[in-house]
Amino acid sequence: MEPGERIKVKICIIGEAAVGKSSLIRRYVLDEFDEGYITTLGAKISKKELRMRMPGTEGVVNMDMLIWDIMGEKQVRDLLREAFFLGTQGIIAVCDIIRHSTLRALDEWVESVFQVAGPVPVVYAINKSDLRDEAVMLVGKREVDGYASAFDSPYYFTSAQMGENVEPVFHTLGEKVLENILAEQGVAPAVL
Repeated sequence: MEPGERIKVKICIIGEAAVGKSSLIRRYVLDEFDEGYITTLGAKISKKELRMRMPGTEGVVNMDMLIWDIMGEKQVRDLLREAFFLGTQGIIAVCDIIRHSTLRALDEWVESVFQVAGPVPVVYAINKSDLRDEAVMLVGKREVDGYASAFDSPYYFTSAQMGENVEPVFHTLGEKVLENILAEQGVAPAVL
């Protein structure tokens, strides 16, 4: 890969219904937030153009990140996983900070993608962190450590509403995907 080259990458954003997947994408791509909730039907694809620094160099790669917003229903995931996950190069796994069950469900979501796309980079987004003060039972750092470490994944506490850590989630995943692409092309690990 040469500096200045344009690459396209497919990213899937996964998790249970109503965790804020679409809101995270909207905040990242358009820098907007909408209070209304509309269920994603099937999959919706958004695009964000990035300039990523090539690891170990001063070179820059232009990355078109195609972000697949996957409907948060297990039955749909199981039925259409081949169509949704084929060619996926990275995952953002999203849970809701006030619903522990959404964190526990991410193992199945990630494994479902891995069955189709193989082991790809994963970044966890513990969303709705703006609700920290309102919630009695929160998904905490120690609990997330256990789940994220199973996939050697970084994680961020995010708020699509406030814009907290939204950019770092996508940027970190972009870096990890770029590292994988370079490794597949035979770039020495020392450079990465």
